[in-house]
Amino acid sequence: MARNFTMDDVPVLYEDNQILVVVKPQNMPTQADSSGDKDLLTLLKEYIKVKYDKPGEAFLGLVHRLDRPTGGVMVFARNSKSAARLCESIITDETEKKYLAVLNGCPKEKRGQLITWLKKNPLTNSVYVATSATEGAKRAELEYKIIEDLGVISLAKIRLETGRSHQIRVQFSSINNPVFGDVRYHGDILAKGHNLALWAYELAFNHPTTKEKMVFQCYPPEIEPWTRFDIEKHLNYFNNNDD
Repeated sequence: MARNFTMDDVPVLYEDNQILVVVKPQNMPTQADSSGDKDLLTLLKEYIKVKYDKPGEAFLGLVHRLDRPTGGVMVFARNSKSAARLCESIITDETEKKYLAVLNGCPKEKRGQLITWLKKNPLTNSVYVATSATEGAKRAELEYKIIEDLGVISLAKIRLETGRSHQIRVQFSSINNPVFGDVRYHGDILAKGHNLALWAYELAFNHPTTKEKMVFQCYPPEIEPWTRFDIEKHLNYFNNNDD
């Protein structure tokens, strides 16, 4: 049964008349889909309409997405000009997205880069590894570092170079280290009944009008399997060492 999310479930990290930065809850659609469940974009439009007494439907620009089971930091644009500038910054790689993921097992290489070609099957809403010659396949690239290895599971810090659908989940599944709790891509063997352990913990971008560099972080929820790791220590290390 779908959860009826409200703004009490969506922490607002920052807002001004150009942007709105929030933490997306896990298992909430980013935008309306065939499920009919309450989605984040609609909820935030309602929030703006009420808070600022906007006539009609409030504008809110969706400039990037997170998969439904993934939670973490997202930025939305409060007007069309800011939306265009934020979209451009994503296309030109000025926006930086960092994730934490709990993996089944641990990759042989503790630090590395994954480059594959991915294609989406619209009939199953699944993504699979293809070849560069496959029609419609898109190059997917990420960098990762294992920051804690517990043997059965490990904690990875990930920086996306491209933003493909289901990218992190498919790429780690392809090296036999699927994300913990990922029912779709074979990561639920050890994690029946658990949420997907993938979290967008940091988003950095230039403010669309002031050009100020803005960095937002949020911790994953204090539930299994995240509680097996010292997340606070790791994030403090990143902040102090830029790693």
